[in-house]
Amino acid sequence: MIRKHTRRAAKAAFAISFGVALVLGGTATAGVQRHAAAPTIIVGNKNFTEEYILGQLYGQALQAKGFKVKYAGSLGSSELADTAITSGKINFYPEYTGVIVLDLAKKASPKSAAATYAAAKTFEQTRGLTLLNATPFYDTDTFTMLKSTAQKLGVKTIGDMKKVKSFSYAGYPECQTRITCLLGLKNIYGLKQVTFVPLSSISVYTLLDDGKATAGDGFSTDPQQLTGKYTILTDTKHIFGFQNVAPVVSQKVLSAAGSSFTKTVNAVSAKLTLPAMQAMNKAVAIDKKTPAAVASAFLKANGLK
Repeated sequence: MIRKHTRRAAKAAFAISFGVALVLGGTATAGVQRHAAAPTIIVGNKNFTEEYILGQLYGQALQAKGFKVKYAGSLGSSELADTAITSGKINFYPEYTGVIVLDLAKKASPKSAAATYAAAKTFEQTRGLTLLNATPFYDTDTFTMLKSTAQKLGVKTIGDMKKVKSFSYAGYPECQTRITCLLGLKNIYGLKQVTFVPLSSISVYTLLDDGKATAGDGFSTDPQQLTGKYTILTDTKHIFGFQNVAPVVSQKVLSAAGSSFTKTVNAVSAKLTLPAMQAMNKAVAIDKKTPAAVASAFLKANGLK
């Protein structure tokens, strides 16, 4: 079940964060301890708003504690990010636990968030990597459409789409080969009548608004889902899995960086609730603030920078 939070609550959470950050000003970084012997943390992220923010949150928090951080920038899909970390191009990036299990390890979906985290960590540890603590918030894929379209078609669950003769579904290119996306819709729900519309630089919500797609692959933390304009069809077969974020890190780096590294990263993760993440996503995607500025304000507001 997708938890719902009002736009007012999300706005308030982030407004408070910005307000506190402004009060703190530049005093939050006083007394930074340098970690000269620690390895450089090479932070990567995937290719969408939330990941840009997450990369900045973890990177800036580590810098504030004296760690040397290098930003590798956008790596693309999970598959490309995974290649980057296993090849040593990066040694740290935030990933969704369900994506690790279902899309990278190609395992069956566990029955709970805790089981998903455990399975993801076990998989990463076989490859010289590991996971630090997961975030309270989760961000699952969602079968999203305009509320008006859902009412016209008379659908409330993904399974209801079986009665629709044909429809189009928009998503990032990797959606086509993921069991948590188009592959699951076809093979688990039996929606063989779907036509895929690959996304490039245009938002799935723009395609829905313009009538160029019947439905699309949204995400539960997208700020557009707070507007009331869109509806999410219920995933009764749970193809989208449990998707809390957990930082993937090289075991060698974790060992060399010491307990301060682990404590800093886990402190950031602990603050990332669903309202906070929705509000930060809105600040970047809708209000056009930079991920770096949004992350900095949030960290200062929460005493992490």
